Order: sequence, then structure tokens, then C-alpha cells
Amino acid sequence: MAGKGVSSDSARPVRRFPWSRFVLPTYVFVVMAYTLVPIAVMILYTFNKAPNQRLTFSWHGFTTEWYSKLFEVQDLTQALWHSLEVAVISSIIATALGTPAALALARRKFRGRSGIDLVVVTNLTAPTVVVGASLLGFFIALGMSRGLLTILIAHVAFNIAIVIIVVQARVSGFDESLEEAAADLGAPPWIAFWKVTMPLILPGIFSAFLLSFALSIDDYIITSFVAGQTLTFPLWVAGAVKVGIPPQVFVMGTLIFVSGVLIALASLVLQRLGDHGEAVRS
Repeated sequence: MAGKGVSSDSARPVRRFPWSRFVLPTYVFVVMAYTLVPIAVMILYTFNKAPNQRLTFSWHGFTTEWYSKLFEVQDLTQALWHSLEVAVISSIIATALGTPAALALARRKFRGRSGIDLVVVTNLTAPTVVVGASLLGFFIALGMSRGLLTILIAHVAFNIAIVIIVVQARVSGFDESLEEAAADLGAPPWIAFWKVTMPLILPGIFSAFLLSFALSIDDYIITSFVAGQTLTFPLWVAGAVKVGIPPQVFVMGTLIFVSGVLIALASLVLQRLGDHGEAVRS
């Protein structure tokens, strides 16, 4: 009888609430629409004819003219190159400096480690206005003229914390027994690290680089404090709002968005390959 009772309970179908079939998918759809509709509008209006070479949100007809005239606004093009230059260089430097720090914080126990973690988190949670003002005061105290170099230094400063947190999270989930097994087989520590550990944490490092790049190319507040007369893409667009934005801004934004999606997909593939490699090694 007892056995039949257990069998009856285990065979009972799981009851699902009716709202889960409709409400949850609808909720997810609304959230995704909230984030993607503005981007879709931007992409749509890259194909809109614009009188007087300025954006307008009334439809004047379909055109691909602005894609062929992408680099005709020289000041805008120069500002975009400044943003790309700073984003690439600052992300590379921040990744190179932040990755060893993340490895040390995740894998070594030493006095003051908790304090360093607190400083890293504080750097991310501090208001960007405060960070920008403090960096401005720092550069003035050093007698540095504001420009591309000060923008680069400022971006490296806030990107390092991002790299440390992202890479540290990846390293914390790493199975150190794999590296120990390589050492038991006679591999020197550096060989074990490069052959075993590095391929597995590389997706996390790449993700940290991408996040740093995205935040750097998008930054406005901190950059506005330390840029001086140098214009980046966000600074140029903010200034152009007062007189009218050329359609090329939306085209550049669309290309940046599409590039970001492709890079994010590449990062996801690397992440999956890293997880698969770790599973195979274990």
C-alpha cells in the first residue's frame, strides 16, 4: 500500500499556474521592447530624408544617403575617432593592469585584501560627477593640461575596477585542481598557467575588455570634466543638440550598436568554448 501511495504521488502531474503561460512571457516582451524600441527608432531614422542636413522625427521619405555621407561632417568624424582611440587604448591598458590584480585578489590570501576589494567596489559605486571632479582636481594639482591624455588616464582609472570585478568573478569559479594536476605531471607553474588556466579564464578577460570598451566610448560625465578643448563622440553630440544633430550621428550609433552585438556574440561563443574546455579537462 505504501509503495502504491508513493507511486501515486510521484506520478501526479505538476500543476502550473495559468498566469505563468501568459504573464511572464508578456512581461519579458515588454521589458525587451522598452530597451530595444529606442534603438529601433534610431536605426529607422538613419533611412529618413533630412531637410537642411539635420535630424527630424517626421518622415520625409526613404534614403540611404547618410550612409554614403557618413564621414562628411569632419568635426563629428574626428570626435568619433577620439572616442574609439581612447576606448581601445584605455581598455587594453585597464585589462593588462586589472587582470593580474584580479588573479591576486581571487587566488591569494594576504593582509588588506578586503580593503582592496572595498576600494574597487567604491570606485564603481561612486557618483560619476564626484569621480570627474576629483580627477579634474588631480590633474590641475599636477599642472597637466586637459586633453586626450587626461581623458585616457581617467578612463583607465575607472575601467580597472570593472576589469578586476569581471575577471575576479571568472577566476573565482575556476577549478584549481586542473592547474595542480598539470603541476603533478611536471609542468612548471608558468607553463601550467598559460596552458591550463589562461585558456579557461580568457573569455572572462575578453568580456572585461568589451565592457570597458563599451563604457569608455559611451562616457560623457567624467570625460566632460577632463577633456578640455578635446571633443569625443558623446561630447560632440551633446553640444550639437542645441543647434541640430546631423543624420550621420544616428548612422554612427547604428554601426556602433551592430558592432557591439557582433562582438557580444563572439564573447558568448568564447564563453561557451571556455566552459566546454573546462568540462573536458575536469
